[in-house]
Parts: sequence; structure tokens; C-alpha cells
Amino acid sequence: MAASDKDAPPISRIGFLWLRRQGTLWAGTNVVLFYLSHNQFIRLQAPPDLKMDQVIAVADGDNGVLWVADVQAGLLQIVDGHAVLRRAINRLLSQCSVSSRDRLRTALEHREPDRIPLDFGSTNVTGIHVTCVAALRDYYGLPRGPVKVYEPFQMLGSIDDDLRAAMGLDVIGVFPRKTKFGAPAADWKAWDFRGLEVLVPGDFHTTISPTGDILVYPQGDLTAAPSGRMPVGSAFFDIIVRQPEIDEEKLDPADNLEEFGPLAEEDLDHIERSVRVAETSGCGIVASFGGTSFGDVGLVPAPALKNPKGIRDVAEWYMSTRTRRGYIHQVFERQCEMALANLERVQARIGDAVDCMYVCGTDFGTQTSAFCSVATFRELWFPYYQRINHWVHTNTQWKCFKHSCGSVERFLESFIEAGFDIVNPVQCSATGMDPAELKRKYGSRLVFWGAGVDTQKTLPFGSPREVREEVLRRCETFAPGGGFVFSTIHNLQAGTPVANIVAMLDALHQFNGVSHV
Repeated sequence: MAASDKDAPPISRIGFLWLRRQGTLWAGTNVVLFYLSHNQFIRLQAPPDLKMDQVIAVADGDNGVLWVADVQAGLLQIVDGHAVLRRAINRLLSQCSVSSRDRLRTALEHREPDRIPLDFGSTNVTGIHVTCVAALRDYYGLPRGPVKVYEPFQMLGSIDDDLRAAMGLDVIGVFPRKTKFGAPAADWKAWDFRGLEVLVPGDFHTTISPTGDILVYPQGDLTAAPSGRMPVGSAFFDIIVRQPEIDEEKLDPADNLEEFGPLAEEDLDHIERSVRVAETSGCGIVASFGGTSFGDVGLVPAPALKNPKGIRDVAEWYMSTRTRRGYIHQVFERQCEMALANLERVQARIGDAVDCMYVCGTDFGTQTSAFCSVATFRELWFPYYQRINHWVHTNTQWKCFKHSCGSVERFLESFIEAGFDIVNPVQCSATGMDPAELKRKYGSRLVFWGAGVDTQKTLPFGSPREVREEVLRRCETFAPGGGFVFSTIHNLQAGTPVANIVAMLDALHQFNGVSHV
């Protein structure tokens, strides 16, 4: 294909054409054309009836040359290199199609958007392990450099704007000022994570145990007992339980509330600043303010506290939900009061600038059963969830996001009654979590956020073909009528083959009827 800039035709949009379910048309061998139709980029192989004034980008398959349309100036430019081709097309996608935020909002309203919104990195349960983030940056040919670990507990890596564009993501997250270990996510420094240089918060301090485990300390205080352990061969931290001896006569609910309280002004400043930055991305926004996760066993041991008191052992906590229910109610009641007061102050700062609020990550399901009965859920958790969600729906336009792994179908009616709008991660491999049944029974009342592909077997251990097939099946099930945001079933774990991650993304973009290469 030979031409020069002076021969470049003007750019114009063509009529409606929707190819999501029809697949890609192939007619030709070398030249690949991208054009905009109904606010979407469609990829075709040299269709004979396509006119040049409809071309957005032209790629020469033999020579690796891309002609890219500058949508504002209406000019074409030549760009060499496959990785550059990918980035250029994705940049055009983000500039010319329906905004990611509108796409997410449409899905949240249970209307079918122009394509399924895609989320990675907006929450601590839809993240990507830092090693995979680094690998994806290499795959897409993005500048190399240490990736920030925004969530050290699970070693989740930050997704910068260039990678977000390369992957075609639609959602961005707002996180608390401090990490799970109590240190501010600031003053970043280099850290050698088993041969990979990453960036960690300045107060992230570790030592090595005699057995080779990596130990991390609350608030970065090396004089305190460690609160997290990464065993040899692991890629994330386990919480260390530091349970003081329990004296039933001296048990005080206030001891289990030490980590909760009024947000400091610097926390509110951080939230407002982070929200304003997120707004400039054009993406939908999920905000995690903290303080509303009632009885989350990932937080019960208080990894951010130097000397936690109260009931901090996970097993003891679960037993307490049966034997010390009065104590649990007192903890939840006071936590709820403080959370509502904090939400009022947050809302006064940011208004309706965010789309979703991450409410709680307490897991109620196991692989085959549940941690408690529905009756116990409704007695202990339901009243406090309902109060939080009611306040949110009365005072804001935010949607309420509930994370719970495992077999949770039995709880979904209660989740809905409690005011949750969104359920994640939709663990379809768990007992009773059949995708078609979930969509049929709850699809008009709950947004399914996740469900895209299994992270226990298919994504880490399957072939790219198996990944692609599972993604397409899930999209066919959950996409109709909206109410679906694509992500993996929980975080994308270390060791997941890049080829499988790319196969997942390519399958989603194929289903969506766009070329996002």
C-alpha cells in the first residue's frame, strides 16, 4: 500500500453496522482496515465496497505499516511496528467511541451498552498481580520500569494510563490513603520482589525470617510484631494472627473498633484529590472509602495495628458469630454509626463524582457451601448493610458493590433486599452458581461484576483456546440486557500465562465487535 500524507482523505463516519454476534468478516489476505461505525471500530479484511473516506486506520500486513487517522485533524500518518499499531488503534478507540463512563453507567442501569464494560484494577478484588502487570507492559511494548504495588497484601500492581488504554479498560479505582498494613501509599521506593524491581510505599518495611519467609510490619514499624508473612514460593502475603489471651470478663467491643473512627482531614483531602484525578480519565469510577466491611476476616486480625486487642483470631471470630452475638452486634452497630458519619463527610467533598462504592468484601460462600446460614446473615450482617446502602441510595447516585466469593446464590435475595446493586466476583465454578440460572433469576436486579473467566483452573492452567471459549460463553450468557461488567473471577494471579490473559482480552473485544489489538 503506497500513499503519502498529502493523499490522505478526510475522515467520516459510516452508517450503522453491528457485528458483535456476527463475528469478523474476512475478505482478503494482507490489508486490514479499521473504520468507525455506530461509535465503534470495526475491523474488516479489505471489504470491496468500503470507500477510503470511511477508513479510520489501515494496516499493511506484509510491511507492518499502519496508517492512523487523526480524528481531530482528519489526517493520516505512518507508524511502524506491531506494538505501536496496537497502541494507536486503542488510543483511537478511547477517543472516538462511547465514553467508558457512559458505557459503565448504562450497564449499571441494566440497559445493554454499546459493548461490555471491562474492569481490571478498580478494586482490591478485580486487580492484577504486579508480575502480570509487568508482563503485560512488555507484551504491549510499553515503556519498561518498576510497577507500583498499590495493594501490598495481595501484591496488586497499578495499571497506568498507557496500559489501561492498551487493554481497553473502562473503569478506574479510588483507594484509601493507607494500605492494608497501615502505611500511606506514598513516597514510593524500589523493592526487589524476587528478581523483579517494583515500587512500594516508603513505610513498607520487611525482614526475612529464618525460614526465608518475607515479613511485613504494621505501619512500617520494625519494633512491632510482624502482621504479614509471604511464605517461600508464595506471591502474596498471609495475615499473621496476633490474638491476645481472651478474658471473657474483660472483653470490650471497643477493642474491635480501634481501627475505625472519623476520617482525618488528610484522608478526605486524599479521597477528593484522587476522585478529581480519576474524573479526567473518562472512565467509570469505583471508590473504596473503607470502614464498611463488617466482619471481613481479611481485616478482623487488624494487620494495620501494632497491638490489636479484642477478638482477632479468625476462627475465634467465626465462633463468636454463634456464641457472642451480642458482642458482634455492638461492634457492628458502632462501626456502622462511624461509617455513616464518614460517608456524609465524603459525599460533601465529592458529590456524585463516583459511580460505585465498594461496600464490603466479607466472604459468605465456600467452594461448595457457606460460612453461615441465611438466617445468621440476616440477623448479624443484614441490618448494617441495609443502613449503609439505604444512606447511599438516599443521598447519592452511587451504586453499592458487594464482594463475596464462593457459593452465594442462597444469599442473593438477601443481598438485593439489603440494597446491594452489584455482586462480585460471581464464582461460577462454585456449587449452585450456574451462569444461566444466575442471569435468569437475578439479572434484572443485580449487576454481575466479574464472572468472565475462572481463575482457579481455566485462566492459569488452560490453553488460550480454552480461555477464549469460556470468555465467549460467559459473555453470551451475561451480556444481554446489560447488568454485566467483565472481569476475572477475583484477582488475576501471579504465574498466569500472558498468552492466556491476551486471549481473554481478545475474546472479549471480539465479542464486543471491536478490534482492540
